[in-house]
Amino acid sequence: MRRFDHEMISTEGDPHSVLVTGAAGFIGSSLVERLLAQGHFVIGVDNLSRGSRANLESALRNPRFRFFEEDLTNEHRYRALVSGFPIHTVWHMAANSDIGAGGADPKVDLRDTFQTTFNTLLVMRDTGIRRILFASSSAIYGVYDGVLSEESGPLFPISNYGAMKLASEALISAAVETFIERAWIFRFPNVIGPRATHGIIFDLLKKLQYNPPDLEVLGDGRQQKPYLHVSELIDAILFLSKRSSDPMNCFNIGPADEGVTVREIAETVQSIAAPSIPIRFTGGSKGWAGDVPRFQYSIARIKALGWSPRLSSAEAVRRAVAEVYNEFHSPAREALCSL
Repeated sequence: MRRFDHEMISTEGDPHSVLVTGAAGFIGSSLVERLLAQGHFVIGVDNLSRGSRANLESALRNPRFRFFEEDLTNEHRYRALVSGFPIHTVWHMAANSDIGAGGADPKVDLRDTFQTTFNTLLVMRDTGIRRILFASSSAIYGVYDGVLSEESGPLFPISNYGAMKLASEALISAAVETFIERAWIFRFPNVIGPRATHGIIFDLLKKLQYNPPDLEVLGDGRQQKPYLHVSELIDAILFLSKRSSDPMNCFNIGPADEGVTVREIAETVQSIAAPSIPIRFTGGSKGWAGDVPRFQYSIARIKALGWSPRLSSAEAVRRAVAEVYNEFHSPAREALCSL
């Protein structure tokens, strides 16, 4: 059995030691970089099922970062990993982030979304960690008429991903009653930007790699959702970690608009990557089983604390399309994008 080399990084007595699960992923790796920039000692863990060491290239050169490739569903190894560090806070980003994959195999979300949360809370209880910040999702709301606020309900998610995120929220709420001192639940919208491994922008650009006669887009193109750039998401969750201090803190995070349509995203991809290729919509109001075709977020709660996004959904999409397009043409990302 591999031993965990805790002495590689000394954090003894340091109040800034944090654990980031899903550290090599799309959002987790960006969070790691920002936490390191703020002076934290960061212990990152990821099973690399969707994350990549390439995402941590900069962090791995930092002496205040220690990375472990580990499966968080293995409770005993998870506990052994954590017990050697004086961690005071967990940023729990690990999950299956591909709704379609969870629809094809329900065990994916049970294992990678719910079980990782369950084990994280067990390990926190047993090692005395009292603070958790959790990446939840708009998918917990399901199909809902009207603007979604943190008080919206009842909640009936239509994907296994949303169901397991909602169940994870419930676990965290129960833990606050017994051993967690403070918890933050962040309900993300559609997050876009560099290092993505799926999602509409990534998927459309990937299709264009095969020189198709047209750009196939799932659905009728009228699906409309809010989109937030990953850099602004990190801004928001770090802001909330300092400005909200109730035992349980729950926030929608998103842009301050009604979102953009799938047609607009496809046209942006077309204009940047393949101006001469026509767009073809497959039809239907949904792109796939579990897809919520339209929703609108209220971010009044986070705005009341003083945070607002700088980019609109359309601006975030244009920026993200350019970034992901450049990644597809980067040798460092060629292997990932060809999966």
